[in-house]
Amino acid sequence: MDEVTAKRLVDTYADLILRVSYQYLKQTCDAEDICQSVFLKYITHDMRFDSVEHEKAWIIRTTINACKDHVKSSFFRRTVALDDAEQIAAPAVPDSCLLDMMKALPEKYRISLYLYYYEEYSAREIGQIMDVSEHAVTQYLSRGRRKLRNMIIDEERRMSQ
Repeated sequence: MDEVTAKRLVDTYADLILRVSYQYLKQTCDAEDICQSVFLKYITHDMRFDSVEHEKAWIIRTTINACKDHVKSSFFRRTVALDDAEQIAAPAVPDSCLLDMMKALPEKYRISLYLYYYEEYSAREIGQIMDVSEHAVTQYLSRGRRKLRNMIIDEERRMSQ
């Protein structure tokens, strides 16, 4: 792979991979690791795609699979000594309470909403990416929106008291 192709990949997909990974893992450093592993897989397997949409779908599917593998393996097994933990900077406070509310949603709702609203995939395409039926995706979207709406209403009530 030449440098121009590698630069195109990073420019086109790095942000997408990081955002999808963050939705799964909720940690920037782990999302960055996933981003590197997805690019390495792309580069080392000499992938060929029918279209840009096919390439993007492969990137997202590979990212989701890498996140799932990460959660199953090392993510929960890693521990840090308490003395070492105090040297790690605290994460930045999120700018939006909506982000916190999204993080509180179950994974299937969070990922479906993200792909639908931010990446503008249809329910059918999301179903293919997540390996579920289109009907399941529409249910995830509906239930996710309902849960978010209820969280917002509860927060507004709490703030008005």
